Amino acid sequence: MSRRLPLIALLLFLPLWLAASYGVRYGLMEDAQWVGACADQAQLWQCQARSALGLLIHFRVIAWTALGLALLAQLVPGRAGWRVAVLALVAGVPALVLYSASIAVFAVVLAGLRLVRRSR
Repeated sequence: MSRRLPLIALLLFLPLWLAASYGVRYGLMEDAQWVGACADQAQLWQCQARSALGLLIHFRVIAWTALGLALLAQLVPGRAGWRVAVLALVAGVPALVLYSASIAVFAVVLAGLRLVRRSR
């Protein structure tokens, strides 16, 4: 297996993850169809997911998780630290898209710096 294969896979996955995050934002959180449907039938599983995601956004759980993982990735040496940085990016990208950019930007930058850091 090539040394660059995980990096290439990550670079292919991140734009897809970004597109999925925007899909959730504009398809579920901001779509007027769901606002009306959830006002009438709050028991739908889509409305329950929308409500739970709304709470995660409101309390910035996704952004703080991404920041915590990015900080942890700076401390963990070797390949394990690289994997934690990938997890921080996976949490940080939706946090950027879903209204928590002020915290998530630091997480994404720290995770990106950890990904490009050369091992000793």
